[in-house]
Amino acid sequence: MHTAANDSPGVSRRRFASIGAGALAGGLAGCTGNAVDAGSAGDGSDDGNDGYTVVASFFTFYDFADSLAEGTDVSVENLVPTGLHGHGWEPDPSIQRRITDADALVHVGPDFQPWVDRAIDALAAESTETELINARAGVDLIDLADSLTEDEAVEGAKDPHFWLDPRRAKSAVANLADGLAAVDPDHEAAIRENAERLDAELDALDEEWQAVFDAAERDVAFLAAHNAFGYVSERYGAAIEPLVVNLAASNDVRPADMQRAQDTIAAHGIEHIGAAVFEPIRPARQLLEQTDVEAYYPVTPYAGTAESWVERGWGYFDIAREVNLPTFRILLGVDDPEDVTFVDYGRNFEP
Repeated sequence: MHTAANDSPGVSRRRFASIGAGALAGGLAGCTGNAVDAGSAGDGSDDGNDGYTVVASFFTFYDFADSLAEGTDVSVENLVPTGLHGHGWEPDPSIQRRITDADALVHVGPDFQPWVDRAIDALAAESTETELINARAGVDLIDLADSLTEDEAVEGAKDPHFWLDPRRAKSAVANLADGLAAVDPDHEAAIRENAERLDAELDALDEEWQAVFDAAERDVAFLAAHNAFGYVSERYGAAIEPLVVNLAASNDVRPADMQRAQDTIAAHGIEHIGAAVFEPIRPARQLLEQTDVEAYYPVTPYAGTAESWVERGWGYFDIAREVNLPTFRILLGVDDPEDVTFVDYGRNFEP
């Protein structure tokens, strides 16, 4: 099954060299959300592409799959619109059509994204030929922390956010490589070679994370966000304290959570905290108002992408190095905030 004529084909980063630098920003925007937003439609032409279309339900694994597909006949598209969190998003019916028309769906396993579970059930009912590529298959998961609600649990009582650990992310790369090789067997050698490059970069990122925690001057990093960083804590022996337990926390923080935050911040002399880019910002602002915290800085579990990141062509590794690692260096006392420059989403998310 090939790309449906009524779908926007998208443009992946691997095609930029042939397109030219002048089309860089527009191509990326289409690939990571704008051209594949719910409700978007192609112009009815297939632009000569007789290859395969793979759609992804989550930014991280879209990005990995797109890198794996370099030099093949596979085009990878991100289903989640730019600026939205890939976990709590609820799409309109056009997304089901995109999935049905695709050659394969990359997903993060059962129970993580309810809309994906429903889409997979619909595929089974329709007896379509869309292949399923489970990025989470066989990954060793840690137990769900008390700071996460049960509705985020997968596989009984496990934490789903494994991709924040670069070593576990390598298992997802292997799963994706197997799935893409089944879709485009003529280019399996290229896919395997790309997987080796991704593994090497994940190893390098793992070393960069380890260096930050080895150099840490503080014992605790505090996040005004839900606890998506449990795998970072587990991998690097770090204490990362989250403020809220519910991803949908959009109102004032519960008094009990605020009291715990105030106690933790006071006990550790914390002046700088992290706040999640794609989550409600009110909790971080509450901490600025009610504690000795001086500023918050951006963190993200790679669950989505911002428009400015799309324009720059940032993927998982760029976001790690331009957003998460600089913030953790501040939170852990490795760097003085005055010495750290963010391209955007900087101190208190100011430009």
